[in-house]
Amino acid sequence: MLKQRIITALLLLAVLLPALFHSDPQPFCLLTLLLIVAGGWEWGRLNGLGFAASLACGFGLGALLGLAWWQVGLERELPLLWQLAGAFWLVATLLLLRAGVAGWPRIPRSLRLVAGLLLIGLAWWAMAQARVQGVELLLSILALVWTADIAAYFGGKAFGRRKLAPSISPGKSWAGVYSGALGVLLLASCWTWVEQRYGMPGASLYGRLWAMGPLPALLGLLLLTAMSVCGDLIESLVKRSAGVKDSSQLLPGHGGVLDRVDALLPVLPLAMMLATF
Repeated sequence: MLKQRIITALLLLAVLLPALFHSDPQPFCLLTLLLIVAGGWEWGRLNGLGFAASLACGFGLGALLGLAWWQVGLERELPLLWQLAGAFWLVATLLLLRAGVAGWPRIPRSLRLVAGLLLIGLAWWAMAQARVQGVELLLSILALVWTADIAAYFGGKAFGRRKLAPSISPGKSWAGVYSGALGVLLLASCWTWVEQRYGMPGASLYGRLWAMGPLPALLGLLLLTAMSVCGDLIESLVKRSAGVKDSSQLLPGHGGVLDRVDALLPVLPLAMMLATF
């Protein structure tokens, strides 16, 4: 399993990293759009659709995003869109986690399908817009989620006695959440210092938050860290309701696309909301 995980990760990095750092953001946006098509297919399967219907969800989502890309363009800033998306994520997260695994099947399947595909699509649009605005902005958002996840893992392993949501994700603990938050605050502090001293202030998410003031920056970072945890919890909730361990087996050793991006789904639009506030 570990060998599979390493091989898959190296192959993905070999494809995505050159596209990410290419002077033109379009190759990266196109490659990630293909992954979103796969994510749409997985979402259909998690909601009980057959192979053909799930495939239609994936390609339909990709076609709509491609059409929006062509008609609207990724350069156009859409602060109102990110404010609405952020508000929706906050409300939906509270309702879903409160209802738990048992509450998920009570939501009409058509509503689950449409809302899920919409949120997956918005996450891609936020990621693409962040890349268009600059590699450093996108990297700082991705690094926040990676740091929160890694710090939460080690903090939870060392100190995790009180479980966060045992009925949804038994492995998560409050110690992991606190460790993730501390890791993110340390990352943001170091990144902001380096950016102000050697780089271009305001190029990263952390620089933009710091420009608002220390308190808004702190609250924004804590919000994004919390939502990264919630994104993971919500996907676990959906998978438990569907009776599956992974969203698919498209990425050997890692599960599916949604398993890899679950924490990013709420963080990306919320980060763009804060970055364009």
